[in-house]
Amino acid sequence: MPFEPSRDERPPLWRPQLHRRDVLRGGAVLAAGVGAAPLLAACSDDSTPSGGGTAGDLPYQLATPDNPVEQPIADDNQPIEDGLEPETGGVFKILNYADYMAPGVMRDFGEQYDVEVEVTPYNNYDQMIAKLEESGAEYDLVFPGPTVISKMIYGKLLQPLNQSYIGNMSNLWPEYQDPWYDRGARYTMPYTVYTTGIGYRTDLVDTVPDPGYDLLWDSQYAGKAAVLDDYGEAISMSILRNNLGGGNINTDDQEVVAAAVDSLIEAANATNLKVSITGYRSIPEGEYTVSQCWSGDMLAARWYLPKDTPFSVVGYWTPEDVSQRVIGNDTFAIPFAATKPVLAHLFINNLLDPDVAEQNFNWNGYQPPLTKISVPYALKKGYIVESLDAAIVVPEDFEKGKVGVEQPPAIEAMWRTEWARFKAGG
Repeated sequence: MPFEPSRDERPPLWRPQLHRRDVLRGGAVLAAGVGAAPLLAACSDDSTPSGGGTAGDLPYQLATPDNPVEQPIADDNQPIEDGLEPETGGVFKILNYADYMAPGVMRDFGEQYDVEVEVTPYNNYDQMIAKLEESGAEYDLVFPGPTVISKMIYGKLLQPLNQSYIGNMSNLWPEYQDPWYDRGARYTMPYTVYTTGIGYRTDLVDTVPDPGYDLLWDSQYAGKAAVLDDYGEAISMSILRNNLGGGNINTDDQEVVAAAVDSLIEAANATNLKVSITGYRSIPEGEYTVSQCWSGDMLAARWYLPKDTPFSVVGYWTPEDVSQRVIGNDTFAIPFAATKPVLAHLFINNLLDPDVAEQNFNWNGYQPPLTKISVPYALKKGYIVESLDAAIVVPEDFEKGKVGVEQPPAIEAMWRTEWARFKAGG
């Protein structure tokens, strides 16, 4: 049997903003008036293709798996010293997606260090950065993804880590101890990993086609199908389904992106496709039969099943070919203006402890990239059932899978424009 949290630690029956569901991949700082000026002042080259290295006039490098980046440490932004005592008393302030961490984990940590752990939620990276840039903002921990880390470091929103406080780093997959977006883990530690695929009701879908994406174009699911309200994820799915542009989900080719959106419009016409971030509850509750979703959503779906409904009615498809899977992750980072940086390091270390990470995983459904959490182990503990074994991420996914990378501003704007066309109905 899986670890059973007490009633007050379980997710509410409806989470208004669960996990990272409203995150726009790569939508970090381009929304007008939201944190854009200080980070993008030097970003002006409209013709630079996406990919690693320095993009045109960008003052920082764009990391990719093929062109990893060791983030610079400035003279006036050094790691904290070794051996400092943790700060106690007052409030330890976390800036995070709502309901992305088990309340019991935060409560236990607060009691251990005599602090009140307080979470300020955000819906997307635009809001996250805007909150960090507010006058007097003093958050102690934040959870950026790889598509915004370089911008945030350049904008001096993050401080470098002192790994002497994070001994549990050794519990991570080796791939995440030296990630492509932050070589040497100078500023970040991984929090969770996930793939993007299709969630579905196993009792209502007789056969999952290959690719499973086709379910969203199948008229028999009209009114019962949804795509993620995330321009990067939705367009990338269409690129892969239709094998456009060689399957490059970071393409700078507007014709490819436009063709992907055209196909999404076809799906919308065939199935009255919803644009939603609620697959985690809409699938188990029967509102949707099929939906694009993140793997963690389906692992958390058991909290939303009607009473006496078996977990096995929830299924998840992602490409069997690892090289065609879309994989992502969120990270821990410490804001530049943190008032409790020692405690922040210890909090990260605590969440990298296998027992604490396992408790958190069971609560939020999003997998920590720790060597202990394997498919056999998760099945044995009851965190997944066989219909969801595809939702577990393994190191090979990180090595060979597809990842969204940080884009030059003009390319990102083009993707956003095409997405707006889809949401407007074509």
